[in-house]
Amino acid sequence: MIGKESIPTLVQKTTHTLEEGGFEAYLVGGCVRDLIMGKEPHDWDITTKARPDEIIALFEKTFYENTYGTVTVVNEDAPETLRHIQITPFREEGEYSDSRHPDIVTFGSSIENDLKRRDFTMNAIAYRPEKDVFVDPFGGIKDIKDKIIRAVGEPRERLGEDALRSIRAVRFVAVLCFSLDENLSSTIKKMARNIEKLSTERIRDEFEKIILSSEPREGILLAYSLGVLHEIIPELEETIGIEQNGDHPYPVWEHILRALQHSADKNFSLEIRLAALFHDIGKPRSRDFSREKNDYTFYGHDVLSARMAKKILTRLKFPVKTIESVERLVRYHMFFTDIEKITLSAVRRIVRNVGPEQVWDLMKVRACDRIGMNRPVEEPYRLRKYESMIEEALRDPTSVKMLKIDGKRIMDVTRETPGPKIGFILHALLEEVLDDPTLNTEEYLENKAKELVLLNKEELEKLGESGKQKKGEVEEGELKKIRNKYRVK
Repeated sequence: MIGKESIPTLVQKTTHTLEEGGFEAYLVGGCVRDLIMGKEPHDWDITTKARPDEIIALFEKTFYENTYGTVTVVNEDAPETLRHIQITPFREEGEYSDSRHPDIVTFGSSIENDLKRRDFTMNAIAYRPEKDVFVDPFGGIKDIKDKIIRAVGEPRERLGEDALRSIRAVRFVAVLCFSLDENLSSTIKKMARNIEKLSTERIRDEFEKIILSSEPREGILLAYSLGVLHEIIPELEETIGIEQNGDHPYPVWEHILRALQHSADKNFSLEIRLAALFHDIGKPRSRDFSREKNDYTFYGHDVLSARMAKKILTRLKFPVKTIESVERLVRYHMFFTDIEKITLSAVRRIVRNVGPEQVWDLMKVRACDRIGMNRPVEEPYRLRKYESMIEEALRDPTSVKMLKIDGKRIMDVTRETPGPKIGFILHALLEEVLDDPTLNTEEYLENKAKELVLLNKEELEKLGESGKQKKGEVEEGELKKIRNKYRVK
């Protein structure tokens, strides 16, 4: 089932070193599960009969900075996934009085007792490379084959030990596309309220993994059905059953889940996925019935949704940068894209609102929104035309604004008074920069401005007009390249 060729040589050497030192050594947890499933593990966890001081004595470079006995072996020249290999002594745990952490952790004497404390059977399998044997006291290998997530022992005891396991179960469904054992599922429903005892950071980390999974829609649906979502983001439940106007074939809840799933299908970033999830979360609170239109309206839902997204992500202690990014994407997701009516200046305002670095993300949020309405992303020509307009708006403007000097600075260094002469100098400088962009430095332009100011008005005006003509030629050429690239007019 697991050939040694599936295990990196460095991991095998680590377990061999422990065995040579007289200590049983096992791969355990997620890496064993992934190997059985034919996946490449991202982390390698080893458990052993050795105590921390005995582990440290066997390896050249380690660090040990926790109260749970985990020693990290450092391999500085190894690939990133193997640079830090964690080794933990067999452990046994006492009561969990706070539903978060064990009151007492003691070092155990057997792998079987160590596996008893783990959450789900698929994570309670150990593999001993030195002997090529599995230890699977709870039938985890069969459950992996059957794609079932089952608690180790009694679900009430496992969930009572750590309430985070309720969210982890949902996460594994979304990540692995497994199903929950019926007994575990019913127990999560009964004990979901214990999630409130957890730290916000632990909740956030699991929620983020659900959103970044391959099936976040299923994860959110399951979290709702088990009562888990109510403990994390109850605001999302407000969207259930909220019908929309004629443009939307689905209620808000189904619409945002479809949008979220599309973001995962396209492997979009966390920020785009969160924006897809929250872009219409304010609709229930902004919904009104218009007698004039004989339909529902949702005026201002984009602004309200952005505020709610910011509040939720702040509550969950997401990084400030992530919060600000999602807030902008949600706030401006309603941008107008009728290519027959929209102007380049309007596109520039959109770029200004979200920033050049995020405007393409905004287009992706729009794609998710349209898929959530059961529409194609865009008609091919419309999409190419809009992308062309964005690129036009984003390019460095071939105008005096691109210069590393402005009129005020020219007046400072030349002591020239305001007037047409300043404009002529700027366009004369532009002509040089268009020919050689490397000249666009403050030092060069300031020195050149001092030379140009000495010219008479006629000479300077001639140079300035030449600069304007050059600008037009370059601009026309650049726009032609962009439009050819997108095959639009």
